[in-house]
Amino acid sequence: MRARMAVMASGLTVGLREILLRDKPAAFRAASPKATVPVLELGDGIVLDESRDIMFWALGTSGDPAGWLNCYHQDEQAAIAFLDRLEGPFKTDLDKYKYATRYRTEQGAPVDGLAHRAAGAVFLSDINTSLARTPFLSGEVIGLMDYASLPFIRQFRIADESWFDAQEWPFLQAWLQDFLASDMFRSVMVKYELWQEGAPPVLFGSEPA
Repeated sequence: MRARMAVMASGLTVGLREILLRDKPAAFRAASPKATVPVLELGDGIVLDESRDIMFWALGTSGDPAGWLNCYHQDEQAAIAFLDRLEGPFKTDLDKYKYATRYRTEQGAPVDGLAHRAAGAVFLSDINTSLARTPFLSGEVIGLMDYASLPFIRQFRIADESWFDAQEWPFLQAWLQDFLASDMFRSVMVKYELWQEGAPPVLFGSEPA
């Protein structure tokens, strides 16, 4: 979702190949031994297989017409620190909360999903505090830090919507609901037919708003 949103905001067009991770095509595995999505193959042979890298590539290549990178240019250190926390500790807590049965401790016992929910909630509380000061994490205008984090926070809510909605995070709740009602969210949630080996990709992208 993060990579698709950045492509949409950039006004670029890429070839999209929809796949099932439980039935990974050989071409996908050949492109990225990690075999995780998203993967972007560039014309010069470079392969990007981290969504953050794809976001920066799309925004940088296009000249960032929607201004997503303004917050990054204003305070690069703060932006990177936020992304590192989001994609590191918070993403770990999200995964071990939402998919607790898939993980084990070093001693072999199941992880405590609720403990990871509590740890992730600290980060969400910090976001709520930030949003109480400015309309968006990126400042006065929505940008990179918002779109990088909203898909993960949506997943955190999906794990237990009743619990999430009962939390005292009014600014975060409103910010998330605005995203879920947005044209951007709807545009990247479109389902495509599964790509078959040898078939052309779907052309994906849009002119920036």
